[in-house]
Amino acid sequence: MIRRRWLTAIVIVLLIGIPAGYLLISAEQSRDSGRDKEAESSATGLRDSWPSKMKRRVFEVPIPQKSTEVAYYETSNWKTSRLYVKFRTTAAGLDSYLTKAGTSRSRLNTGDVTIDERDAGTVGWVFRPAVAWAATTHKQHDPRPSQDITVDLTDPSAPMVFVVSTANP
Repeated sequence: MIRRRWLTAIVIVLLIGIPAGYLLISAEQSRDSGRDKEAESSATGLRDSWPSKMKRRVFEVPIPQKSTEVAYYETSNWKTSRLYVKFRTTAAGLDSYLTKAGTSRSRLNTGDVTIDERDAGTVGWVFRPAVAWAATTHKQHDPRPSQDITVDLTDPSAPMVFVVSTANP
């Protein structure tokens, strides 16, 4: 009789307790995810972190692995979505990034800045004339994004890359 009651209690715990625990854990993870998305959508400027792999894939911004000073900001409206990204990399990292982005170092125009004042102002970038700039625009057919890429080559071994990737769905 006692053994049967214990068996019944164990079955009840297994049938009710485990699913209830799973629901609590799942609900907490869902709330955390919502908080992260809320913080990201309420950002008003560059966030000092890496954009998600999904964002990098959608906007075709393949940031090299060992990049530093990575920051990004995303804007979206019914017509256009933009991902603003800046990062510092190595000379080899720059070549790798440009190749994966669909362009090359030979397409960089020395002394040029392709990011317009409106886009630069959105994230607070200032492109001073006394810097060794090089830039290119990588145009693609919709719905693939196009990128305005500007590189600070003042220190050729550690270039700073600025990218505005624009998608028109």
